[in-house]
Amino acid sequence: QLGAQKKKFMPYNHQHKYFFIIGPPALVPLYFQWYVFYFVVQRKQWVDLAWMLTFYIRFFLTYLPLLGLKGVLGLHMLVRFIESNWFVWVTQMNHIPMHIDYDKNVDWFSTQLQATCNVHQSLFNDWFSGHLNFQIEHHLFPTMPRHNYWK
Repeated sequence: QLGAQKKKFMPYNHQHKYFFIIGPPALVPLYFQWYVFYFVVQRKQWVDLAWMLTFYIRFFLTYLPLLGLKGVLGLHMLVRFIESNWFVWVTQMNHIPMHIDYDKNVDWFSTQLQATCNVHQSLFNDWFSGHLNFQIEHHLFPTMPRHNYWK
């Protein structure tokens, strides 16, 4: 209702129809990559920035002689695009099915249970999602090793 009052608003009640067209190509390759750098610089976390830069330096030094500049940039975007599709599938399968309602000001524990759901355990689901098919346990016990969620 709040979004409809704005001049330009996204039709959130139809996001299940358009999210997979817009989300994966833009989410990880464009938004997350640049936002992580922005966040690290803004917080002046120079050691983290140095470690992040070493990844890109090693990546370019490894693949530049083999693929050239266009090839390396293309490979990087391809990998990020595949990663982004995986990320969208894994996160959305546990969050989209849940009922969206007005904030009822309930306690944190209840909010975690209402906002997420688990996906059926199978060898494929455990592998594909990195055990994040146990999203309730992931939200309630974020420091628990993922492979123990089923326990």
